[in-house]
Amino acid sequence: MRWLTVTLVTVILALQWPLWFGKGSWLRVWQLDKQLQEQRATTQKLVARNAALDAEVRDLKQGSDAIEERARNELGMIRNGEVFFQLLDPSKNPSRASHR
Repeated sequence: MRWLTVTLVTVILALQWPLWFGKGSWLRVWQLDKQLQEQRATTQKLVARNAALDAEVRDLKQGSDAIEERARNELGMIRNGEVFFQLLDPSKNPSRASHR
């Protein structure tokens, strides 16, 4: 009877070992699931970024308003016949305000 118990425990341990500590163990599955969740979160962020970039590209290809806005804001361009006025806030530039 004793050898039967030892044999059964040995067989059970031999069958359970790969499940808990082997190549396809629960620990490995848990780690892979965690990596999968991280990758999905990263993918969602990149999909949103790509959608925004795609919308911007479509807007730049189709409409002149976006091109004009970028030219004005990023390059400081103005249309023919327009006059550019730049108003400075004296409180933001104390060195010039103190000379008055």
